[in-house]
Amino acid sequence: MSLEIERKFLVDQSKWLALTKPEGRIYRQGYLNDTPARTIRVRIAGEHAYITIKGPALNTIRHEFEFEIPAKDACEILDLFLPPQVEKIRYRILVDRKTWEADVFLGENEGLILAEIELTAPDEYFTIPEWVTREVTEDPRYYNSYLASHPFNSWKTK
Repeated sequence: MSLEIERKFLVDQSKWLALTKPEGRIYRQGYLNDTPARTIRVRIAGEHAYITIKGPALNTIRHEFEFEIPAKDACEILDLFLPPQVEKIRYRILVDRKTWEADVFLGENEGLILAEIELTAPDEYFTIPEWVTREVTEDPRYYNSYLASHPFNSWKTK
């Protein structure tokens, strides 16, 4: 059994722009199923592709199973069966020996930047970088699966 313990935060745009960052990787993903009980995602990350199954979130914890699949198959699945999709550039940034993943969204979600950190325990200590702002871990509007069908640029209040 695989557990994901993750916290998610908004990012300050001006501080993000001023930050020296490593090269990012383009992600494209769509959803076969998106319910509170389970999310099934197909993702292309650079030259690799995955199918991921996630269970319901309980605070910061959820079951997650991820399997690599051929990138050609993932591309066909996304093109044939999975509009709408989420596209973003992901940056992996090391802060005090913990890796933060910052997602700069593209397309209909442009203008949104989210940062997440995976932990080994719900109460694990971590340093919050200065470019990170409000926590949105338990706000389902910031789930990528929600953003696929309810793009950030369509929100009346953000």
